[in-house]
Amino acid sequence: MCVGRLSSPEAKLAVDWALRATQVGRSHSIGPVEVVEVEPRRAGKSAEAAALIERIDPGVLIACDEHGEAMASRAFTAMIARVRDEGARALTFVIGGADGLDPSLLARSQKKLAFGPQTWPHGLARAMLAEQIYRATTIMAGSPYHRD
Repeated sequence: MCVGRLSSPEAKLAVDWALRATQVGRSHSIGPVEVVEVEPRRAGKSAEAAALIERIDPGVLIACDEHGEAMASRAFTAMIARVRDEGARALTFVIGGADGLDPSLLARSQKKLAFGPQTWPHGLARAMLAEQIYRATTIMAGSPYHRD
């Protein structure tokens, strides 16, 4: 789930990776994988958090945040598999706006995930997350896509 609506090439990549993840993940009880865009009614992190919270399904919430844990692809896959195996209704990843996520939303999350120490553009963060979810489904499927 992301703040803002994008029509960039990066946004199209994110949707493509999500579709691929849905196709591969289906046989491993993963999916559907969706890129959900949320447009807040007002500017600011608190308004963005309110708009995101309205759309979050009950289940596990993971905040994409620069202060979160950077995970290797296999550890990321294990986390997704663990959430699935524990019977969570949904697994939601949230990406905030340009100023990040509101502290209230960070406090609600069960985990914080970072894409490394660099700062990434919003659209690329979406694409990178969607690709990692796709990569996780291929690891579960035993596909040769991921190489250690």
